[in-house]
Amino acid sequence: MKLVFAESFILNVSESLCSFLPAFSLLQEQAAQIGNSSSSLLDLILRASPITMLVLLILLLLSIASWAIIFTKARATKLAERQTAEFIQAFEESSHWIDLQARAASVGASPLTAIFLAAHGELQKQSRLNLDAIQRVMQSAAIGETTRLEKSLGLLASTASASPFIGLFGTVVGIIISFNGLTQATTASIQAVAPGIAEALVATAAGIAAAVPAVLGYNHYLNRVKILAAEMDSFSLRLLNFIEREATSQVVAKTGEQWR
Repeated sequence: MKLVFAESFILNVSESLCSFLPAFSLLQEQAAQIGNSSSSLLDLILRASPITMLVLLILLLLSIASWAIIFTKARATKLAERQTAEFIQAFEESSHWIDLQARAASVGASPLTAIFLAAHGELQKQSRLNLDAIQRVMQSAAIGETTRLEKSLGLLASTASASPFIGLFGTVVGIIISFNGLTQATTASIQAVAPGIAEALVATAAGIAAAVPAVLGYNHYLNRVKILAAEMDSFSLRLLNFIEREATSQVVAKTGEQWR
C-alpha cells in the first residue's frame, strides 16, 4: 500500500514539474528579450548619427538643468512659505513696531521681511509721515521679491516649449536616414529603415521626457509664487494700517502729555 502511494506521489510531482516547465521556459525567453531590448537600445543610441547624438545631448543637458531648478525651487519656496507663515503670525501678535522689527531678523527668507525692511527704511528717512511714499517703496520691494522668486523659471518654460521641437528635429533626421537607407538598399526591407525609424522614436521620446517635468515644475512653482505675491500685497496693505495706527497712537500720547 505504501509502495503504491509513493509511486502515485512521484507521478503527481513529475506531472506538476512537466506542467511548469513551459512556464519557466517562457519566463526565461521574456527575460532574454528584455535584456536584448535594453542592450539594443543602448547600442542604438551609441550607433546613432552625429546629429541625433547632438539632439540627445542637448535634451539631456536641458533635462538635468530642469531637475536642478525643480529641486532648488522646492527647497527655496518651502522655506519662504514657512517663514512667511511665521512672520504673519508674529505680525498679528505684535502691538508695537519695535516688536515686529525684532521678529523680522529671524525670518530673512520670507519676502514679507524685505517689504517690512523697505517700509522701515523709508520711515527712518521721513521727517513727516507720508503713507503714499511708504506704499510705493513697499510695492517696489514686492516686485523685487516676486522677480527673485520667479528666477530660473524661465528656463523651465523654455525647456517645456523647446524640447518637443528639438526632439521633432531628431525625428525628422531619423526619417531622412531611413529613406536614405531605403534608397541605398538593393531590396526594400524593414532592416533598411529600422535604424533610422528607431532613432526617430528615441529622439521623440527624449524630447517628451525632457518637456513633461519642465511643464509640471513651471506650472507648480508659478502658482506658488502667485500665492506668495498675493500674500505680499495683502501684507503691504495691513502694514500700512499698522503704521498709521502706530503714528496715531504716538500723536495721541504726545497730545496727552502736553495737556498734562
